[in-house]
Amino acid sequence: MDASAIGTIDGTHHAVVVIGGGQAGLSMSWWLTRRGIDHLVLEAQRACHEWHDRRWDSFCLVTPNWQCALPGFPYDGDEPNGFMVRAEIEAYLRRWIASFGPPLVEGVRATRLRARGGGFEVRTTRGTLTAEQVVIATGPYQVPRTPRMAERLPDHVASVHSAEYRNPDALPDGAVLVVGTGQSGCQIAEDLHLAGRTVHLATGSAPRVARFYRGRDCVAWLSDMGTYTRGIDQFDDADVVRFRTNHYVTGRDGGRDIDLRRFALAGMALHGRLTGIANGHARFAPDLRRNLDAADAVAESIKDTIDAWIAANGVAAPAEARRPPVWSPGPEAEDPPALDLAAAGVTSVVWATGFGRDHRWIELPIFDGRGYPTHERGVTSQPGVYFLGLPWQHTWGSGRFSGVAADAEHLLGEIEKTRRAVIADGLYWLAGTPSSTFPREDDDWVAPRTVA
Repeated sequence: MDASAIGTIDGTHHAVVVIGGGQAGLSMSWWLTRRGIDHLVLEAQRACHEWHDRRWDSFCLVTPNWQCALPGFPYDGDEPNGFMVRAEIEAYLRRWIASFGPPLVEGVRATRLRARGGGFEVRTTRGTLTAEQVVIATGPYQVPRTPRMAERLPDHVASVHSAEYRNPDALPDGAVLVVGTGQSGCQIAEDLHLAGRTVHLATGSAPRVARFYRGRDCVAWLSDMGTYTRGIDQFDDADVVRFRTNHYVTGRDGGRDIDLRRFALAGMALHGRLTGIANGHARFAPDLRRNLDAADAVAESIKDTIDAWIAANGVAAPAEARRPPVWSPGPEAEDPPALDLAAAGVTSVVWATGFGRDHRWIELPIFDGRGYPTHERGVTSQPGVYFLGLPWQHTWGSGRFSGVAADAEHLLGEIEKTRRAVIADGLYWLAGTPSSTFPREDDDWVAPRTVA
């Protein structure tokens, strides 16, 4: 609903204000509603905005539908082993929202959060409200990150971030350079290739995973192995895990591998990491072979862990032979020539280079020196302030349809405990705030990296 439907918010006070109306914020609302706790959810755009407006037309889930387990609303369709496409995802979310009627206010952006008395003041584009506690659920994919080298593209070359890409026909006729081989980059490159476009793909260090192995989706094996419920505290280096790029695979057409080597066999031009653009030429690092080998090594290592688990647990599963690489780069990959964009007919560049966070509106000492939220399973050092929906907030499923319900339920317990305590006032500033680390009025500010 919009602000007019729920009434004015200026001057109101709530036990909890949830900032962000995506699946994380609404999962928090589901639990708060169930407990009868007064709260309000603020959404800068509209519900399902990310799925409706920031995904390309052929987008689909890369995890099976059975992993969609929003609180009180597990996947209810006829294809649990399938992969919902964009419109189906949005419909699923809207059915879930309708099932519990959250106090959601759309089109309201939070512009400032600070401590006030024993609680918090939230300034918004529709006025100021106060809260005893605040859940920040604005997600990790806030600011598209496009490298500054994009400014050096020739004027005739269209430049779009993956968040803006919709379909091949929306780009000018001609070849396309896709930069980045995370999930978005690989799937967009395939989308363009299947439409008959000439594609150049600048690879990165993202790993890959097989779609199916030994008779099942690899996600099913890994789920049985407890991979998706393993806590971040069980890893030696949490930061390495949190900032790790996702494995690329696709759910398109029922699900299949994404093997960049097969793309090359089918005519896609693969390059190493894009290192610069100058005078109409794109230059690449001599790391294509290393990128392909590293991605394959991860996929094979995952198969190894599945094999070991099957053997240790005596599970009956068909054997599956390992296959050698179907293509390898030629010697030119060791000293790659620059790509003359005009000569190659490149008229568009799609930057699948990830997203960053913009927390400059939060004036609380809850960030480290990189501007990353400091928290323990979403609970910050500021009593009454929480994060929800961060990658690896607690498990692989944090922020995703599969694990956000558990994270929200955990925060519900923390919220209830804090409600029974006195929120401390007059805290010393133990760390810099985002606005001091990243000045608000700085045209050259770059959002801290989330994940590719």
